[in-house]
Amino acid sequence: MTQSSDDQIERERSYWQANLALLAKLLAVWFTVSFGASILWVDWLDQFSLFGFKLGFWFAQQGAILVFVGLIFVYTWRMQALDRKFGVDDNADKPS
Repeated sequence: MTQSSDDQIERERSYWQANLALLAKLLAVWFTVSFGASILWVDWLDQFSLFGFKLGFWFAQQGAILVFVGLIFVYTWRMQALDRKFGVDDNADKPS
């Protein structure tokens, strides 16, 4: 193996590790909101209200969905940054 192929393998490994780290963080947020706010802490959250609904109920019905959609946008934004950082940007190969 040459030095450049070793560098390429290391760069791919680093890219994959960064991708997995991002996924782990986003999945932790997803789990906390879906399981925590909608199930575990619902009784405590119900003492507050949002738009006239108990907060625990609101998270179970609407808030979790909004957080999930937000996580999609965060994932897209962060993956574009990782792609550029590691030189795997899809738009780099396209002619203008």
